[in-house]
Amino acid sequence: MSTDRSRIVLFDLFGVIARHQRPGALEKMAARCHTSPDAFTTAYWTHRQPYDAGRHTASAYWTDVLQALSRPTDADTIEELRLTDIDSWSRVDERMVAYVRNLGDRARVALLSNIPADHADAFLAAHSWLHDLDLVAFSGKIRAAKPDPAAFQHCVTALHAAPADFLFVDDREENVRAAQAVGMNGHVFEGQDDLAAAIDAWLPAR
Repeated sequence: MSTDRSRIVLFDLFGVIARHQRPGALEKMAARCHTSPDAFTTAYWTHRQPYDAGRHTASAYWTDVLQALSRPTDADTIEELRLTDIDSWSRVDERMVAYVRNLGDRARVALLSNIPADHADAFLAAHSWLHDLDLVAFSGKIRAAKPDPAAFQHCVTALHAAPADFLFVDDREENVRAAQAVGMNGHVFEGQDDLAAAIDAWLPAR
């Protein structure tokens, strides 16, 4: 079976290949900050976008979160929160990992994920299969986060392709619509079986 180098399946990471945040993680970090889970969750997500997009360092992000909660911003607390946060996003769906790796026999396979740079470094170190993909684009590294069109354009340029050559797979409809707006094909991920059928229909016959 030969790879169709003209077709590219571009995957989101979390909610597709990797699991969403570990249950209880936000509550654990809230307890470390001696604050309520609701207050912590609000501060955590309110300040997240610049961190995801590579415009804020981990230290700057956690300083913003702690200041929003009126908590001390000492280096030890920041590092403990940073490491707990990285661990909370570390789980993968092994069945999907196997599917993605096998798909490389049929098309080019790439990844576009909203993930801070330090999280990306940890994920790359822990998951060697990422190095086998045709492109790994992490928002914290490329300084553009979905649904910003620049994130999708980065992948188009890096792979010397046209937008129509891509099938973008994400569990968030907002991101799929953004990919379609720049000319990519899109699929909202709801499970591996539906995804496999969509990819089989999109790729040329074997």
